[in-house]
Amino acid sequence: MGKPDPLASLRRPGFLLYLAGSLVSNAGNQMRTVAVGWEVYQRTQTPLSLGLIGLVLALPVLLLALPAGAAADRYPRKGLIQIAQVGLALSGVGLAWVSFTDGPIALTYAFLLGTGTFRAVGWPAAQAIVTGLVPAPVFANAAMWRSVAFQLSATLGPLAGGVLLAVYSPGVVYLLDAASSLVLFGCLLFVVPTPQARSTEKRSWASLIEGARFVRRQPVILSTITLDMVAVLFGGAVALLPVYATDVLGVGATGFGWMRAMPSLGAITMGLALALLPPMRKAGRALLVAVAAFGLATIVFGLSTSYPLSLAALFCIGAADNVSVVIRSTVLQLLTPDAMRGRVAAVNAVFIGTSNEIGELESGVVASLIGSVATVALGGVLTLVTVAAAAAIWPPLRRLGSLEDLEPPDARPAPA
Repeated sequence: MGKPDPLASLRRPGFLLYLAGSLVSNAGNQMRTVAVGWEVYQRTQTPLSLGLIGLVLALPVLLLALPAGAAADRYPRKGLIQIAQVGLALSGVGLAWVSFTDGPIALTYAFLLGTGTFRAVGWPAAQAIVTGLVPAPVFANAAMWRSVAFQLSATLGPLAGGVLLAVYSPGVVYLLDAASSLVLFGCLLFVVPTPQARSTEKRSWASLIEGARFVRRQPVILSTITLDMVAVLFGGAVALLPVYATDVLGVGATGFGWMRAMPSLGAITMGLALALLPPMRKAGRALLVAVAAFGLATIVFGLSTSYPLSLAALFCIGAADNVSVVIRSTVLQLLTPDAMRGRVAAVNAVFIGTSNEIGELESGVVASLIGSVATVALGGVLTLVTVAAAAAIWPPLRRLGSLEDLEPPDARPAPA
């Protein structure tokens, strides 16, 4: 076997351009996330208000992800992504208007609802289009570079957002977020994916939920999604970072930006290591170990009153999470037939995409009852419990070997 090419997917011009546009768009999104969390907490001074941000972003995904996934299997995925980017840009302009005019906080939540809506529209297509940009043998490499690009944007975005908050205002950050969405729109004008296998099923509720049925029949996909979802749901320390930066560590807006960036720096470091190391031969065990490390690092962060130790714990959280993301993304795409990738990506969006926002709501609500420190530490403990349960319930997950050997099973619907 020849030495693996760490740049295999980047040698595909269409994928490289899409990756660059996504990096810019995601960086703007991360800047907006920092600005919204900071502005809302400064105006309300309540952890619950941070949880409500997660709620309004998650609701549209829960309601629209399945129809959006069906659309991604029936209509051109590139066009759906471009429509979503225009909507995200308009929502960013709306957030800026509310901020500049010191409008009611309810309007901030309203425009965040718009952000969540257009994100839900484009998310399944954005995940499924990648198989039209790279061949299957290098998809794991593409998943790794997508994760690195996302984490790079999640590093630069919070840092830039923290600096801009200290120098300018949240409204400026929201306008830059809007511009970043238009950058991805422009990049897609020059991307030509290979023709997708269109769904020919009759429009029906059964067709809409076939992605969920497919996931249920695939124990490896179901276990990786469940493990990641529950870990993020209970181990979401990031939602309470404004509280830690302000009340626990007292590091201000710039320190908050570094705290937001550290998980991404850890993920980038791990991503580059995965690119240079030989392919995983025991991916299932690697996933279980990574999520356990995520839980332990979350406990350390929750109990820490030292800024350097908190940054180190956040770095480890990001490094462990990156392993989980790469394995789950690869499993999801390579075990799913192309004609169903939009609907399966929609299931992933419902459970994984919303787990971050619902985790923010859960963290905000629980923190208002028992305090932020206890909430984060308890989340880490529950993550460890989740790892043990997943290992016991799904033996195929423990036996999962090389990701390079994954192939889609027969995707015909099971008999009723």
